[in-house]
Amino acid sequence: MRKPLFSTGLRWLWLTVVVLIVDLGSKQWIVNHFMLGETQPLFPFLNLHYARNYGAAFSFLADKGGWQRWFFAGIAIAIALALLVMMFRSSAQKKIANSAYALIIGGALGNLFDRMWHGFVVDFVDFYIGNWHFATFNIADTAICIGAALVVLEGFIAPGTHDKAAAGNKG
Repeated sequence: MRKPLFSTGLRWLWLTVVVLIVDLGSKQWIVNHFMLGETQPLFPFLNLHYARNYGAAFSFLADKGGWQRWFFAGIAIAIALALLVMMFRSSAQKKIANSAYALIIGGALGNLFDRMWHGFVVDFVDFYIGNWHFATFNIADTAICIGAALVVLEGFIAPGTHDKAAAGNKG
């Protein structure tokens, strides 16, 4: 007998949709309103800064001639598919895990879209302290990091405690 999709972790895919809308919308706004390299201060520690990332996190492999576009696209697709399967096999009651997976999928797909459409990822969040600047990033990167942090958090929750909480919500 097949279980209803709404009872699976796929119920949390609405988070993926939210991440995609906010990520792709913010990137499009930056592309439409900023010149490449342009910076607009927001706060004493935060700028909007239009940058192109041809690599992965921290511009990893950015200077490798183009093959990395397809490599990172393949990784994003594989991760998204693996997490979708995990969500399908999971109960909708596993809120932390499914939220984490949905955030990671949204971030991976947001950056995948950029890679396939532009050939690079649009980054624009420039966090800094004094003269030190963190790597420029975007909403998709933030969603991936929050999702990864939630996966780690989920690992620290005692299995018995989490199972009891989920069981308590059923009845």
